[in-house]
Amino acid sequence: MKNSFKLSLILLFTTSYQVFAQSPVLNAKIQEIIASKHAKVGIAIKGPNERDALSINGNEHFPLQSVFKFHIALAVLSQVDKGKFSLSQKIKISKKDLLPDLYSPIRDRYPNGVILPLSEILAYTVSQSDNVGCDILLRMIGGPEFVEKYCKSVGIHDVSIKINEEEQQGNWNSQFKNWTTPKAANNILELFYMNKNNLLSKKSHHFIWKVMRETKTGAHRLRGLLPKNTLIAHKTGSSGTNKQGITAAVNDIGIVFLPNGSYYFISVFVTESTENEATNEKIIADINKEAWEYFNGNRSL
Repeated sequence: MKNSFKLSLILLFTTSYQVFAQSPVLNAKIQEIIASKHAKVGIAIKGPNERDALSINGNEHFPLQSVFKFHIALAVLSQVDKGKFSLSQKIKISKKDLLPDLYSPIRDRYPNGVILPLSEILAYTVSQSDNVGCDILLRMIGGPEFVEKYCKSVGIHDVSIKINEEEQQGNWNSQFKNWTTPKAANNILELFYMNKNNLLSKKSHHFIWKVMRETKTGAHRLRGLLPKNTLIAHKTGSSGTNKQGITAAVNDIGIVFLPNGSYYFISVFVTESTENEATNEKIIADINKEAWEYFNGNRSL
């Protein structure tokens, strides 16, 4: 009888904590946003207070698309910190590397090839989501498998990175080989920003933090409805839409700073959507606006 009573107390405490941890006010607002949308949405949010957290489909698998370029950058920088590469080392990009079917600001600027420092290729890959730069980085470090292995070595297990951009963009079904969960995406953001277990050297951390802040893609996603000068470091991912009108990935993960200097982590993935591009992006913008209002003190909104 005594053990049953103790178990009941534990269950009551656990249930109460989960409800509180899910930020019921924010949860209700977000559920209202996604309820009418013809899409599957995965969300993970972690606020300034450890208990201010929210997850919707947080353990489900969502296609990474270009979000994995953040994971790739961390893996490359881990090798820079070990002395295997240098941010200043020159990398040759030949004309044959500039595949015509891949999105590439590098190719647009240097159609006949170029020699660039590793730092610049990383910046193109993350902040401008350059697919040519991405695949060059993957070849340098030993392929997608190396990145997945790196992620798992630092404690991020709910991630699969099997293919490069050439394969990912060349076959619709292939993109699903590269996936993560919203919770895992938030976890790697936190691991990076807090530099837990000295994930990166101070120099590498500063470098990728600056690149993330300068991300030029996804202006209408996490950043879309926030005040103009809001500090946000993020990485987007997009799949396009197939002939059946289905969009597999409209993603954005990031760290958002509040006026008081505190911050929150947020990862939003939209998949299996029959909505148009503007609606898919607005789902992310609306969700982040509610998070911003909530963590900014408007908790009754």
